[in-house]
Parts: sequence; C-alpha cells; structure tokens
Amino acid sequence: MKKIEFFKHNIGDEEIERLNKVLRSLFITTGDEVATFEQDLAEYLDLSHTVGVTSGTAAMHLALLAAGIGSGDEVITTPLTFIGTANSILMAGATPVLADVEKSTGNINPEAVENAVTSHTKAILPVHLYGQMCDMEKIRKIADKHDLAIIEDAAHSLEGKWNGKNSGHWGDYACFSFYATKNITSGEGGAISVKSEEKYELLKKLRLHGFDKTAADRYTGYFKQYDVDILGWKYNMDNIHAAILIEQLKKIDVMYTRRSEIYTKYHDAFSKIEGIELHTIRPEARHAFHLITILVDPEIRDGALTELQNRGIGVSINFHPLHLMTYYREKYGYKHGMFPISEEIGARTISLPFYPELKNEEIEYITECVKDIVRGS
Repeated sequence: MKKIEFFKHNIGDEEIERLNKVLRSLFITTGDEVATFEQDLAEYLDLSHTVGVTSGTAAMHLALLAAGIGSGDEVITTPLTFIGTANSILMAGATPVLADVEKSTGNINPEAVENAVTSHTKAILPVHLYGQMCDMEKIRKIADKHDLAIIEDAAHSLEGKWNGKNSGHWGDYACFSFYATKNITSGEGGAISVKSEEKYELLKKLRLHGFDKTAADRYTGYFKQYDVDILGWKYNMDNIHAAILIEQLKKIDVMYTRRSEIYTKYHDAFSKIEGIELHTIRPEARHAFHLITILVDPEIRDGALTELQNRGIGVSINFHPLHLMTYYREKYGYKHGMFPISEEIGARTISLPFYPELKNEEIEYITECVKDIVRGS
C-alpha cells in the first residue's frame, strides 16, 4: 500500500553541516548563531528586530507580557486555532475572550472582535489561519479606536502579507513558530518581531530569567556578573536550533514556490467537485500556503479521515475549536452553538499532506482518493 506521510521536513545537508560546526564550537546555547538568525529573520520581514525563543507559544506569552497584559485583563482571540494561542493568554494571567470567524476564510471576524470589546479588553490576538493573514486594516482600526495592543499569531504566515505588508507590520508584535510541521523548522522554536527598541530589550530579558546578560556575554573574555531586575522565563533559543533555521531561511523562497504549485494542483482538482469546499483567498492577501484544508459534509468527515488513512494518506484536523476542549468548557462554561461558524469549520475540515517534498504523483493519488471517497459517501 502506498504510504504518504502527513508531513516531511526539508532539512538537508546545509543545515546538518552548520549544525555540526555549532556542536563542535564552544557555545551551544544563546550566542552568535541566534543573533545571526534574528537579524536574518528581521531583514526577511523588513522589521527592526526579532527575538528567538523556544516555541510559538512562548513567543505569544512573552509578547503579551511585554505589552503589559496581566491579571484582570481580557484578550480577544479566535476559537479556531491551536490550543497554544489561548493558553498563552492564560499564562500571562489574562482571560481569553473568543470572537467567531469568517466562514469564507476561517479567520477572526473583525465585526465579532468589535462586539467583544469591553472595558477590560487590553489586546487583540488575531490568528493568521492556514497562512492567510486576517483583515489587518480593520483589526488595526479597532485596536486604535480602543487603545488596544495587537499581538499577531503568525505561526502559519511567515511568508504571508496583507496589502503588501508582512506579519509584524500591522501589529505591535508578531509571533512565529518553527515547530516540526512549519514552513521553516528546527523541530521546536519560535520568534517574536517587535518594533520598539525598549520592548526589544525587555523581551531579551524576559526570555532568560530576567538576566541582563546572556551566557555568551558573561563568559566571553573575563567573567561578568549578571543582574536580574524583573521576573523572566526560560524561553531563550539556543545556537543549535538557530543554526538549522539560518539555513532553512535561505531556502524559504524556493520552498514557498513549490508549496504554491502544490496548492494550485489541489485547488484545481477540488474546486469543481460537488461536496468539497475550499476557503477563499482574499485579493489583499499573499497566502503563505502553510496548510491545505478541505471542507466536506460533517456527516462523512470522520469516516473520510479513516478511509484516507486506510489508503495510506496521512491526515489531520485544523482545528477542533478550542472552546469545545474539556479544559475550556469546564473553566468558562462554553457550550456547543456559542461560536457556530468555528464549530461548522471544525466539524467539516480535513487537512491533507502539504510540503515541498510531496511528489506530483502523490498529489494525484491523494486527490483521486478524496474525490472517490466523497463521491461514494
């Protein structure tokens, strides 16, 4: 039986060679490789600064803290996201307030955001779902109107743009993930883009226990005593992960081009098939093509997932709405029907294999299997 994995990374000889050099060097924790990656990523985004951390969730947590979010504050986000989005708000001591999404894109609906604002709201945390950025002009206007910070969950949208501007340009911060299935990866890792020089210096301290000096600062030359004047966390990226990401970032345009080709093949195969729907790509957006998801009848979705796996095709669900997770249901009393569009997408979605190493004949096999299963249901 043919076996097509849900995801395969694109780490090659260049990453391994650079990683070997780091492993043979003196500093394997935060040091020159991290600084190089942060500079390269900032240049790619056309922003002043980025800060490397251990995950996308860590990035959101620290960005919220840098924005002054804490106990008693509310942060508006979407139910249709990975659990780390809402968890980061709780980790900052604040309360996540959910706003439903647009049916056409799955992204948070600006009208729902406006309706969710209260006197306790201090920030908006939009999620650029699947790789398409949210309507950031409308969200920026809402934030300016109510004096709110914007922390973008850009884990899916490293290459994405909204009206020509990258993630991080519309918000005060943008948070990226380099988890194993992301468009560039180091297995684990994350980064925060930040515009303010003051907040940049704060984030570097927040990611490492509040230290005013890194290990490289302390042990290069004569030992330098560090000081701690704020409570920080253990979220610093190390040279090992940064070495992989430096080489991954060099390949980003080539990998993006291939994912764009694969997306087009999927889109052309499914766009005219009864029983299959695709999300809309808005003209203002440059899609990052992080995930390919299709929508089918909720009555057949779970059976289709099983049958695709029976035929050797890896699949996933992005996402089961977080307000239906047991922890959030019990903590906040969420129930079915409270965010109907998110629930509909969550019940209908199937994520298919989507990565540069996917072969054309594999794509054809996947699309034919999907069509066969949907038509035969």
